[in-house]
Amino acid sequence: MIFSWILNKVPRPWLIKISYCVRPFISLYFRGNKYEDPIDGKKFRKFLPYGYAVQRPNVLSPSTLSLERHRLLWLYLTRETNFFQREMKVLHVAPEQAFYKRFKKQPLWQYITTDLYSPLADVKADLCNLPFDDNSFDLILCNHVLEHIPDDQKAMCELFRVMKYGGTGIFQIPQDYNRDITFEDDTITDPDERTRIFGQYDHVRIYGMDYFDKLRKIGFQVEEVHYAKQFSAEEIEKYRIVKEEIIPVCRKPQQEK
Repeated sequence: MIFSWILNKVPRPWLIKISYCVRPFISLYFRGNKYEDPIDGKKFRKFLPYGYAVQRPNVLSPSTLSLERHRLLWLYLTRETNFFQREMKVLHVAPEQAFYKRFKKQPLWQYITTDLYSPLADVKADLCNLPFDDNSFDLILCNHVLEHIPDDQKAMCELFRVMKYGGTGIFQIPQDYNRDITFEDDTITDPDERTRIFGQYDHVRIYGMDYFDKLRKIGFQVEEVHYAKQFSAEEIEKYRIVKEEIIPVCRKPQQEK
């Protein structure tokens, strides 16, 4: 209950700053051998709960503060791509703490972060009006951002515009896999009501399975990667990832000659 209150009442930039102070102590307290955070390889007897509307037990890593989606994405990036072995210009929208320092240290990357409010952002910018040239980035990471933006179509168009031809984007979102059509209602403005209906006080929609087609209509080639299904039940539990989660890997087609 206390975690839910903190998440709903304390501004996110403050949470980021506070977490840097308390994380080492939490990590030490929860160390053990039952669960593993693949991002830093540390093991714990349990993870922390997390959630705005409903607390999910045992999901927040004490060391990197990663959640299920972060750990799944890290496993995908490190095991299934060669991104860390390539020279790339990378845009990270709303940079997550779990990745920030690791991505910044990548010797082959020109790594740029952007957000309106995050203290981790190099460039303060609105995702619907990015201050970057067309065809600028080889890789764009924009995870759990679009559900916050009223005009998500415009944001998707901006992501498409600044991505290089042949570039790649990973745009994870909270998604209801039992819902065919995305639900949104811009008349719902009360934070408590948004938390109840959308799952978080600053969310404006619940994405359904039509999310991938929304991206395709913008022009992206979208691969729906069911990566977690490659892991055994024991690994799913060890890493605390969600078996049903789909990673949307989006590519901007090569320019026609």
